[in-house]
Amino acid sequence: MTGFLVRRAAAAIAVLWLVSAAVFTLLHVVAPHPERVIGGPRASAETLAAIRADLGLDEPLFVQYGRFAGGLLRGDLGRSYQSGEPVAGMLADRLPVTVLLVGGGCALALLLGVALGVGGLSRPRLADTVVLGVAATPVFLVGLLLLAALFAGLGAAGLHLVEPGPPMAGHFWRRMALPWLTLGLVLAASYARLTRVTLAETLGADHVRAARSRGVAERRLVWRHGLRVAAVPLATQLGVDMGALLSGAVVVEKVFGVQGAGQLTAQAVAVGDAPVVLGAVLAGACCAVAAATVVDVAVAALDPVSRFWSPSPS
Repeated sequence: MTGFLVRRAAAAIAVLWLVSAAVFTLLHVVAPHPERVIGGPRASAETLAAIRADLGLDEPLFVQYGRFAGGLLRGDLGRSYQSGEPVAGMLADRLPVTVLLVGGGCALALLLGVALGVGGLSRPRLADTVVLGVAATPVFLVGLLLLAALFAGLGAAGLHLVEPGPPMAGHFWRRMALPWLTLGLVLAASYARLTRVTLAETLGADHVRAARSRGVAERRLVWRHGLRVAAVPLATQLGVDMGALLSGAVVVEKVFGVQGAGQLTAQAVAVGDAPVVLGAVLAGACCAVAAATVVDVAVAALDPVSRFWSPSPS
């Protein structure tokens, strides 16, 4: 176990280093004039030159990256070109909102997906039709339809479920209900199909048929044998989805006005604020690597046969 965690930590450091170097280089190629973001469109050539010298942008690229990497080791992600605020502080305010959005949406999707997958065993064609229909619907469209339906119905009744503004400011559960439900409905489709297919295969195995012939209840077979096997692919898929959503939650945040890291990154890209973009990408990479490590450990715990942290016998 210790060797596995050490190897994963080393791999995580290598991945984060490669991500930081690649994104740092790409941003300096795509947005080579950050001094215009700071000085504004009417700044003189002398002012722009002074800004570049102050930021060290007139130095070679490898020197700039070395300075950035040194600050990164101290937890310093630099300052925003636009606002002048520390990037680490900006992400500390916004990233927890995105993590809670993704975590809550994935948890709801897992619960809905398992329930729909188990229920779909009796009507597989209907289940497949519903699942494929939901999976093919864009996430922003699901969010807009939920907003329209709930505002029309609840507004007529004088009730309010969703309010604009940052969810951490108050009424947290009310503000996050629809974003969670949107992510949960979209992701639940893949979990439902994965659960149903795995259960159908497992419940047809010889040892399960033997248990059924001995009079074991079908519900017990599903929950004790089928879902135990389905837990492994579900955990793997959950880790992949969490890593992807942490970097792609901007759509849901935009639809519902959630002030998370996704919105912050989109705004930074629009104005060319490279330090904020780079910090957000690295923060998302850290969360994705952490999620993948947790999932790997959970999969090995759920499936003792695949304890891949132990060296294979020669």
